[in-house]
Amino acid sequence: QVQLVESGGGLVQAGGSLRLSCVASGLIFNINAMGWYRQAPGKQRELVARITSTGSTNYADSVKGRFTIFRDNAKNTWYLQMNSLKPEDTAVYYCNAQRLLTLNYWGQGTQVTVSS
Repeated sequence: QVQLVESGGGLVQAGGSLRLSCVASGLIFNINAMGWYRQAPGKQRELVARITSTGSTNYADSVKGRFTIFRDNAKNTWYLQMNSLKPEDTAVYYCNAQRLLTLNYWGQGTQVTVSS
């Protein structure tokens, strides 16, 4: 099992910034990708950003140029730096770890609210 603990959510005004963190523990070897997803009320969970074990990244079109995913392997932690936040970024954000290409683990979620 992999345990994921998120932190860093909160309330911010439009145009502001937040940084989310996700710390992994447990069976963290063979994690091939780490990511952030979000789910707004009444909507499906969607991919926000993803980084693979080789460092490749991909982003949702809606956050390109504003959000950055990066990791600190020594701390088993990955981050989502969110700049120029918009009200439509309001959602519960979940960190995700994919292990052995088929096993997915999720954090408990952290609320991000952007006021206009």
